[in-house]
Amino acid sequence: MATDSAAGQSPSRGKRADAQRNRQAVLAAAAEVFVTAGVDAPIRQIAARAGVGMATIYRHFPTRADLVTAVYRHQIEECAEAGPNLLASVDSPLDALRQWIDLFVDFLVTKHGLADALQSDNDRFAALHAYFLDRLLPVCAQLLDAAVEAGDIRPGTHPYELMRGIGNLCVGRDDDPRYDPRRLIALLLQGLQRPHAS
Repeated sequence: MATDSAAGQSPSRGKRADAQRNRQAVLAAAAEVFVTAGVDAPIRQIAARAGVGMATIYRHFPTRADLVTAVYRHQIEECAEAGPNLLASVDSPLDALRQWIDLFVDFLVTKHGLADALQSDNDRFAALHAYFLDRLLPVCAQLLDAAVEAGDIRPGTHPYELMRGIGNLCVGRDDDPRYDPRRLIALLLQGLQRPHAS
């Protein structure tokens, strides 16, 4: 029978907690590095940002594709969890929708290079895309429905169309420093709003 440590935790539970913290640090660092250096960034750069050794990264993510997939799954989860949290904490459903779209755009910007990184594994890419839709479409729908119910936006906008449109506006951002997709996304949101009587 295992004996608990003075802190009330078994040594294996403490190791698991450390491993989970390291994993989260690696995912956060990799997401930041991918934005600036792309998904082909050196693993040592991610390890330095996370404050862990390269062996720790390879222990959790044996291949680059494993790391890339885990980063995007983690970001999908963060984006999915943010929707209901924003609805509960901000002043209006429209503000919640705006802030969620900002997070969604951040995610799409980080997603650059994903298809190339997983090109050799089409099944993995297809599964990740399906997971993306399964998790984020209902959140987008919830935000849209709340904004319609509050009278902030017109009814009839489909979540898939909105997400796809935002995605299309983000294409080409890396190729042209003069192009800021957020300006056009703000105009798109303006077009969805109901004109309020003065």
